[in-house]
Amino acid sequence: MHSHSYAGILERIQAALAASRTVFARFTPGEIDAEYKAGHDPVTEADRALDAVLRQELLLDGEGWLSEESVDDPIRLQRSRVWVVDPLDGTREFVQGIPEFCVSIGFVEDGRPVAGGICNPATNEVFLGSADSGVTYNGKPVQSSQRRSLEGALVLASRSEVKRGEWKTFESCACKIRPMGSVAYKLALVSAGLADITFTLTPKNEWDVVAGAALIEAAGGFVSTLEKTSLVANRRDPLLSGLLASGPFLKEQLLSMVEPHIRVPERTE
Repeated sequence: MHSHSYAGILERIQAALAASRTVFARFTPGEIDAEYKAGHDPVTEADRALDAVLRQELLLDGEGWLSEESVDDPIRLQRSRVWVVDPLDGTREFVQGIPEFCVSIGFVEDGRPVAGGICNPATNEVFLGSADSGVTYNGKPVQSSQRRSLEGALVLASRSEVKRGEWKTFESCACKIRPMGSVAYKLALVSAGLADITFTLTPKNEWDVVAGAALIEAAGGFVSTLEKTSLVANRRDPLLSGLLASGPFLKEQLLSMVEPHIRVPERTE
């Protein structure tokens, strides 16, 4: 077993987030050239520059690395401590100049997301936390939402999922649904109690959600896969069927709300 003080890990995450801000300073959101990967996801020079800086700041010998912008090295599967990062989550928003993008850094120990840092440079927000320290928002301690009713709850939805009509089924909910980019940023806002719920019934990769899940759990919130299990990270196939997240007292209501709409594909190991 490892020691469960993550102070050193949080220092490294803070340093990496600070370094990422200097990279962002070289780019103007909304005035970015983007290429498109298979599947029509945009990628920019900023994504690649951020990936290089994060790797340099975070990775030590004996640790694993999983990033959206790095070729996957299966050696990570033999490591008990692994960094799971998305150098730029919300690239689409970044390209369009919408201030809903972030750097997302997750730290996994023995398959469990235990620490995370998320920085939105456009709004000057930094979320940082670990299993043993709780979560801070711009340096001040926070906790996840203590709301007990869906009535009036703020639910953050994927901007692209809303555009595709995937949220029509939830429009009759007594909650307020707000479309937003970057799944990592949405999770960070839930961790700090700035929103009550976010979920996606659409597959997401570990790098999209590990940091945010670590933050929500560290802040006392609820995180679950669509299979109603805890999030286990650093798997051979990093694709998850989706993710649910909320403050602790909304867990059962959230599960009831989404249950009829979940179609979990069977996993083949």
